[in-house]
Amino acid sequence: MNYDKSKPLTKRNIIEFMRDCGIEVKTNTKARGNQGLYQKNRIDISRNLKEDKAISVLVHEFAHYIHNKIDRDFIKNGGSLEKLFDTENINEIKSELVQVTRLTDKSSRLTVFTDAKEETSKTIKDMQSAIKREFPNFLRSKKFPEFERYIKNSDARYLVKYDAIRLKKGFFIKKERVLSVKNLTQDFPDMPKAFQIYIRLCSLKRKQSKLTRRISKLTKYYEKPTELFARYVSGYFMTPETIETVAPVTTRQFLHLLEKGYYKELKDLFEIFQKKY
Repeated sequence: MNYDKSKPLTKRNIIEFMRDCGIEVKTNTKARGNQGLYQKNRIDISRNLKEDKAISVLVHEFAHYIHNKIDRDFIKNGGSLEKLFDTENINEIKSELVQVTRLTDKSSRLTVFTDAKEETSKTIKDMQSAIKREFPNFLRSKKFPEFERYIKNSDARYLVKYDAIRLKKGFFIKKERVLSVKNLTQDFPDMPKAFQIYIRLCSLKRKQSKLTRRISKLTKYYEKPTELFARYVSGYFMTPETIETVAPVTTRQFLHLLEKGYYKELKDLFEIFQKKY
């Protein structure tokens, strides 16, 4: 490697180091809507990132590059923690890696969706309590006969299943009317308050289900071995003391393998930019 080891830790110098490793680095893209992206010996990094975040993301993507050298099938199957840490005793390491992810990625979409789901669930419970004050037997898991009798001949019945709908009525001249849960009070001012709340509750249940699906999908992605490893590497590179406190077992094994050269150019990256290990 011809890289000048005296250079300080900057985004530009990290990129230069990676290019010296033979990696194509693109800095003028949006990385397909992500902060960074690794594929086929190429790293894309979003041009919108600040210096410290850009460095962290670059190291994250470089960890994928290293992973690809250790396990050529990792892109297809998400990798193996056993192979990444060269051990069969992986349960404690995996547990620590999940904790590192929660610590280092607090602003992630997963956190946003999880917080939104918790807030939605709380609001649904409050709505249920409000309805029960007028209809004590109400349960959101069962039919609401009083509401069904009221709503049967009203256009508001469509809002039980949809957040918004466009209705066209008339035989010769079609009249269009747009209804939405957001405008429920204006569109149906005479509807009893409890029934309005129930329609909004149905809307929130749809939102809750959507959030649950997104959380499930993202959890599967976030817990892929390759992502757990990359978050650990970038986290340890930026704040080694903090990560070592959260993941002591992982750190011992990681540093042992790093010193041996198991992680190939990753050892050079840590040495060049004066990270102690």
